[in-house]
Amino acid sequence: MAAQEYVTLERTGDKMPLAGFGCWKIAPTDCEATIFNAIKTGYRLIDSAQIYGNEVEVGLGIKKAIAEGVVKREELFIVTKLWNTYHHKDHVRPAFDKQLEELGLDYVDLYLIHFPVPCEYTPIAEAYPPPGWLKNGADKFNYERSPIQDCWREIEKIAESGKARNIGISNFNVQTMLDMLTYCTIKPAVLQIEHHPYLQQKRLVDWVWKQGIQIMAYSSFGPISYLEMTGTAKDAAPLMEHDVIKSIAAKHNKTASQVLLRWSVQRNIVVIPKSLNQGRMEANLGVFGWSLDESDLKAIAGLDAGLRFNDTMEPAYGIDLPLFD
Repeated sequence: MAAQEYVTLERTGDKMPLAGFGCWKIAPTDCEATIFNAIKTGYRLIDSAQIYGNEVEVGLGIKKAIAEGVVKREELFIVTKLWNTYHHKDHVRPAFDKQLEELGLDYVDLYLIHFPVPCEYTPIAEAYPPPGWLKNGADKFNYERSPIQDCWREIEKIAESGKARNIGISNFNVQTMLDMLTYCTIKPAVLQIEHHPYLQQKRLVDWVWKQGIQIMAYSSFGPISYLEMTGTAKDAAPLMEHDVIKSIAAKHNKTASQVLLRWSVQRNIVVIPKSLNQGRMEANLGVFGWSLDESDLKAIAGLDAGLRFNDTMEPAYGIDLPLFD
């Protein structure tokens, strides 16, 4: 790997690729072939989660790539996440073990708490993949009295066992992280957040880096993944059609998606775009060997509007929880 193609995680020294492949919203029927093809195309980081409902197929795609000699397991960086339903200290390890079983793996490279929100427990035997924010049959959101501190200690035990080489968090704000840093034995290696030119979160990103924690961005293309979910996304101009992004793309003879991804990886922020289209899959890896200049970065900085699309307060999740306020 060239120097600009990965970041180094603090505790283990593991190399996390800067350009990975996301598994959100890939239908199980497409998933095995898509993951195999992504690995064959050159992706080495695969970002999965319990709630995506396709981890069996993700695992089959990985298994096929290894069996056919495309890649060795140790060359892959597999990420997955603990869903909100399993935050109780007695439920973390069984939920993780279920994921390893579905993925068909002996270990994962990074295990994240998906949201700092403990939801009502639903047993694996009753429903798996887990329900979303509402327990099956419930008409409103109910949280569970499961402290993040207890949940994190169980995550640390998984790291200590070697079954998760690195551990981290997703969708946490500074206050939640600050609390965690007062009690953790193993510091989070990574924070995954929504991050794109409309939501740059510079103060959060800078503070997290100062703690020795790496940033992984999701939704690098802004509203495009949320059009069927939120009014905010429908009202926002598509980033890939924005005049600023298109102008920069033309200047460098790149695609708009490559500019959006390069904007992150140039600052050592990991990206996890997804596409089932072979041409776009290849293009999304074409973010190394060239750079945005200072005028490009200044123009993109001017697009920051504090627009969050993955917001718990939107109708998509149907819950009254201002998580990011």
